[in-house]
Amino acid sequence: MASTPRRSYSNATIAGLMTLARGGCYWPDCGVPTIRMINSAPRLNLEIAHIRAFEEGGKRYDPDWSVSERNSFANLILLCHPHHSEIDGTNSDQYPVELLERWKHQREADGLSALAGLSDLTEDRLGEMISGAQTTLVARLEPALDEFAKTAPELAALLKVTVKELANPRIHGFGLSADEINSLSRSSDQLAHLQDTAFLLVDASQKLAHLQDTASTLADAASDLIGLSDGASTLQQTAAKAERAANRLMDSLEGLPDNTRLLQAAADKAARAAGSMGNGY
Repeated sequence: MASTPRRSYSNATIAGLMTLARGGCYWPDCGVPTIRMINSAPRLNLEIAHIRAFEEGGKRYDPDWSVSERNSFANLILLCHPHHSEIDGTNSDQYPVELLERWKHQREADGLSALAGLSDLTEDRLGEMISGAQTTLVARLEPALDEFAKTAPELAALLKVTVKELANPRIHGFGLSADEINSLSRSSDQLAHLQDTAFLLVDASQKLAHLQDTASTLADAASDLIGLSDGASTLQQTAAKAERAANRLMDSLEGLPDNTRLLQAAADKAARAAGSMGNGY
């Protein structure tokens, strides 16, 4: 009697699904997570679903696929219970093999690309990758340091020596540690604009090259103006004195008409007296 096929998934297949699912149901935009914590213990929160039905007569069954192929990673996705029921339910015609395979590809593509890059990773290959990354870093920094040297040559020279030493595998084996590489990578990203900004800094420094002479001229002018405050005070005091003298003069002139009349009267009296004296002789 032939044995009944049964669902059986290798540990590698389950691990692959859990890793490449990126934390959730393969249904697009479904937010149900892969794992839930129940009583402080992780529990699988999704169900393993077949793109092509495992059993004959099931949804999307393909007789050309063997039992092992139907149980293989290529034929499996992770779905939450409602979405699993949906693709295998009365609306299953809306979810053909091509659509489910597209969901699988969209969900797993980024992770598969990363794994493909590591499939042939060896110690030598890792060294080459790190060395290449450091060479790229130096290539990105050198043009900016060349421009920076125009305004701060000593500092730029020191930075160039430091960068080249750090990137030299003969000094550091593979070069830098992972933490150092991450730190330098972040720094290079932050300084990525320096290549363009350096030209602006050089132009600004050239425009300000005359500032030293101009500053000296401004300092001399400031020295000449130091006594201005005292001079202004003296002028103010002189003006006040002139105003007081003018007021006194005006007061004196106000009585001038009365004094004129008195003098006229006295002159008349003197004339009459002189006339009387003349008649007497």
